Parts: sequence; C-alpha cells; structure tokens
Amino acid sequence: MSQSDVRLRNIQKVYNKVSVIHGIDLDIEPGEFVVFVGPSGCGKTTLLRMIAGLEEISSGSLTIGGQAVKDLPPSERGVAMVFQSYALYPHKTVFDNMAFALKIAKVPKPEIERRVKEAAEILQLGDYLERLPKALSGGQRQRVAIGRAIVRDPKVFLFDEPLSNLDAALRTKMRVELATLHRRLGATMIYVTHDQVEAMTLADKIVVLNKGRIEQVGRPLELYNTPASLFVAGFIGSPQMNFITGDFAAQRGATTVGVRPEHLKPLAGGPIKGVLKHLEQLGNETFAYIDTQGLGEITARMDGTLSLEPGGAIELGYAAENLFRFDAAGLRM
Repeated sequence: MSQSDVRLRNIQKVYNKVSVIHGIDLDIEPGEFVVFVGPSGCGKTTLLRMIAGLEEISSGSLTIGGQAVKDLPPSERGVAMVFQSYALYPHKTVFDNMAFALKIAKVPKPEIERRVKEAAEILQLGDYLERLPKALSGGQRQRVAIGRAIVRDPKVFLFDEPLSNLDAALRTKMRVELATLHRRLGATMIYVTHDQVEAMTLADKIVVLNKGRIEQVGRPLELYNTPASLFVAGFIGSPQMNFITGDFAAQRGATTVGVRPEHLKPLAGGPIKGVLKHLEQLGNETFAYIDTQGLGEITARMDGTLSLEPGGAIELGYAAENLFRFDAAGLRM
C-alpha cells in the first residue's frame, strides 16, 4: 500500500472576502493516522476538502509525496476519500461498486479482480461481493466504501466523519476495524470528526481546530495531559474538564483553574463541599454532578461501587499537581 507525506504551508481559504481558514501550517508524515477534530464550523471538513481538491485553496502551498498539488484536480492528487454518506450505487453489486473507478480508468480486468478480492479479504467482505447494498448492514456498507478507496491504492486516505451515520455500538466496532486496517495497510490517513472519543482512540496525531486555526497538535495523551489552552482542555476528555474561576483561581495565581473529573475524590473534610445534583451510574463508574459551595456545578468521575444518592452531601479532595492553571488569554500557565 502506498504512503506519502502531506505538507501544508500557510493554507488559507476565503469565501466572498470572508476568511475561514487562517494560515494553516501542518506536517503529516508517511503512514501517520492524523485526526482533525473540533466543533461544528471550526474548518476541519473545509481543510480536508482542500487537501482532496474538492475546495479551492485561496493561498498557500500543498504537497503530497513531495509533489505540489494545489492546482491539480482531485483525480491527479493520489488521494481517495470516504464520505459520511456511503454513496454506493444501489443497482450495482459490492464487487461492481468497488471496481467502478478502476473500470472507468480502464484498468485490465484481471488486475481489477485481484485488487477487489484483496480489498474484500482485508475488509471481510469476501462473502458479500455479489450482494446489492440494500442487503448489507450499515457497517458493511461503510466497509464497501472503504474498499472502493483501497482498490485505488492511493497515497493518502481521507475520511470525512465516516462513522457518524452508525449507531453507538457499531461505531465502537468500526473504530477497532479502522485502527486494525491502518496497522495492516500502513497507509497515510487523514480523518475528520467532531467526536473526541474517535480522535483519542484512532489517532497517532490529533490536530485540534478552532475557528479556522490550529489550537494544538500532538499525540492523544499529550493533548489530554498537557493541553495548551482552555479550548483544548475543554474539548479533549469526556466528561469535560471542570473550570473554576473567581477566588479559587485567583488564590492559585490564575484566571481559570481546571481539574478533570477523575481527579476529584470523595474525602471527608475535603476542601470542596457540595450536594449531589444528579448521578449517572454506569456500573463500573459513576459520574456525579455536584452543586458546590462557591465553585458552581462540577462533575466527578467515581468508582461505580460507591453508595451515593441524589440530594446527599459530599466532600471532595484533589491533588495540587492535578490542577491546570490558565491565564486571561486562555493559555495554560
């Protein structure tokens, strides 16, 4: 399987004199699985489509495998895109859906059969090649869409929220399948999602975007343990980091103090006192939503075996090293 580096230098996008992508610089190494993540409207899909050639780059440079591709059409960039909608031909079999682009490119029939059968084996679709899409589950249809990309042997795979149409259980299964596929192919993959759990579980490297700019780039646990800003700290991690302002923060020389839910522990006589507003008991763990005295509402992640009741009083403690301090500009101190 091919793999190539992708280099973005001062990439900008302007719509009707309104700038939406503001000078993106990014290096994606050969074979990396890179995830663009951020809230709706942050520019992640626009950036992906600019790499694919589906959106014009207003200014800046883009190279794939060392080749300048900014002015090349999508078909000549060596990329293959998997969309949120499977976009399968309903009247064509799985085999013909996967083979379609190769037939258009006039690839010899024996080579088409070899590539399709190889991709079908990788994706566990060998028994479904003669079926129509309507006879497949959502997960199988998404695999066919991925297979259609694999047979083209692209330099770079591009995924635009490919799991968002699947139910929660199937999304979890497909995350495992995608991670396994990446390890097997060793291909360069760029993946867009608004789901930070997908980003954390799939990525070699996460690119956090906010309003058309990169907030931070790093490995998943780097972003979790050392977020550069309030935005990253609040976006990466579920449940979200607790943010505390006022005297509590000022006493610690900060404008805002952050603490993750798992770092708040029940402690008799602890400094944080409150009342349990709501509990989400998940078996192995419990998420407790607490109205505190002076600190607002906070969330704590606790052991699922603890005996807790809504309306009950609770006292919490924390370790000083688990507090994150942020300045007035929202940057970690």
